[in-house]
Amino acid sequence: MSAPDVPAAPQQRGGRNLPAAIGVGVGLAAAVLLSLFFVKALFVVVVLAAAAVAIWELSGALGKAGIAVPLPPLMAGGLATLAAAYVGGTEAVAIGTALTVLGIFVYRMPDGADGFVRDVSAAVFIFGYVPVLGSFVVLMAAEDDGAWRIVTFILVTIASDIFGYAAGYKLGKHPMAPTISPKKSWEGFGGSVVGCILAGVLAVMFMLDGRWWVGVILGVVAVAMATLGDLSESMIKRDVGIKDMSDLLPGHGGLMDRLDSLLAVAPVCWLVLHFLVPVA
Repeated sequence: MSAPDVPAAPQQRGGRNLPAAIGVGVGLAAAVLLSLFFVKALFVVVVLAAAAVAIWELSGALGKAGIAVPLPPLMAGGLATLAAAYVGGTEAVAIGTALTVLGIFVYRMPDGADGFVRDVSAAVFIFGYVPVLGSFVVLMAAEDDGAWRIVTFILVTIASDIFGYAAGYKLGKHPMAPTISPKKSWEGFGGSVVGCILAGVLAVMFMLDGRWWVGVILGVVAVAMATLGDLSESMIKRDVGIKDMSDLLPGHGGLMDRLDSLLAVAPVCWLVLHFLVPVA
């Protein structure tokens, strides 16, 4: 997901092929929803696959900046932590984090002291960015009404993108962060706020049988984190000198280019729903 853009040509968004982007988006959404509502464990497999691709993309991107990320312990520990979260909850995430960080240290030691802090820090950063933030998606799915919690989470995040793009395309004149992402506008951000709150209220009331004001809270924190998540990934790409994390998805770039906002929204969505909406 990405934050609102200043006006662009109707068929393009940031130079992308919108029909291809929409087709890929529909396909990804179908895979998520089918796995989520038919066999929930398969949804966890989808999350693991997405996390593996995201870890690979981030490692490759940082590699362009001369950082040798210790990928084997990062990948193994990250995926194991996500899988363990489904059955072990937050305690499993804490244990997985500790063991993975230690594993990264040990794996990197034989290569010597030169660049040790740089490489290990990058691996721990990726672990926190993808498996740790992604674990909150798994934690939401593990609840008895987890399918609807995940749908709520996805809807508020997508609403930020859709309403932000529409408002930015029609009204965008004032760049939000020109040195980071010149096409993001304050007008688009306003559209994202409206869309997230609307989606939050409707989803919480009708899917989770929660109170309307919880939806407002969810919408506000979701739009803030979705925008920050998008801008943060833009900072990473600018730092390493790339446009997209990869060319895996036509019209989108890399998978990580679609997950940036979702990963940022996941922990705050889990927090709001966990404490303010009883499990159905």
